[in-house]
Amino acid sequence: MTDLALDIRGISKRYAEHTAVRSLSLAVPTGAVYGLLGPNGAGKTTSIRMILNIIAPDTGTVTLLGRPNTDPGILDQIGYLPEERGLYKKMQVYRVLRFLAELKGVGAKEADRRIHQWMERFDLTTASKDWGLAKLEELSRGMQQKVQFIGTLIHDPDLVILDEPFSGLDPINAQALKDTVVELKKRGKTVIFSTHLMDNAERLCDSVCIIARGEKVLDGTVSGVKAEHGGNTVALSVGAGGTEVLAEVLAKLLADHAMIEKVDDSNRFFEIRLRSGADPQALLRTIVAAGVPVQRFELVQPSLHQIFLEKVGATGVEPGMSGHG
Repeated sequence: MTDLALDIRGISKRYAEHTAVRSLSLAVPTGAVYGLLGPNGAGKTTSIRMILNIIAPDTGTVTLLGRPNTDPGILDQIGYLPEERGLYKKMQVYRVLRFLAELKGVGAKEADRRIHQWMERFDLTTASKDWGLAKLEELSRGMQQKVQFIGTLIHDPDLVILDEPFSGLDPINAQALKDTVVELKKRGKTVIFSTHLMDNAERLCDSVCIIARGEKVLDGTVSGVKAEHGGNTVALSVGAGGTEVLAEVLAKLLADHAMIEKVDDSNRFFEIRLRSGADPQALLRTIVAAGVPVQRFELVQPSLHQIFLEKVGATGVEPGMSGHG
């Protein structure tokens, strides 16, 4: 097996006067969980469609599992969950999944075994109800997403590509998806998913690439990216009644420009970027002296969310181009 599950070299795509993706190069190791991150309209979906040869790049090449993405049959080794969910809603769940399995060359007997296994895993068959006998339109949105995810994995692909897989999922279904991604990695599969939800990326990914306005602005392992962005960030959480006092203290320190560079306020949790040379202990003494009930004060690497804001912030997304993902 090749060392790289995906090797992209200089792919670009233009739509009229808009460049959706510009000279993108990526190398995704086999067996990794890889995050393609960016705001809506950054070029993530366009990149995925070029990877899968749904649309052809204007320039550049894509290699999947050691073979050009134009090779016949290579897509049979890949599972793809598109951002735009779409299933045959008038069909019975079992029939839809058998159809998808057969499209990928899975025999009927083996397909049924895998379908029942996945249906049980995702609680779509219980003692009281077998949702496999229902039509897709009778299922809730969350259940439909589970069915489509099963269809993505039914042929046991070596490379799984998920476009915004957490979009619209409730916490229970999101956890089921995360657990499955972890299991796929343990089995040696490669998982690539696009998202604008940084918490999921930070918890799941080995490596990430951040795209903004169709261009790569950052690429590397999560640990390496966080280490590169320094250790001058303080994670601070406070008890009840402390947020208003703390807000006043931080506002004064921000205005002073001597100690604090930036504050990400999440009500009871704060991520504070210190200025170069600032003393974290001096900050702590100032906060405690103001009477703030501190629950946590820790010098940490910045979160992926904070790095994302720093890198994408002003560059953001091309106005009015969110349709090109």
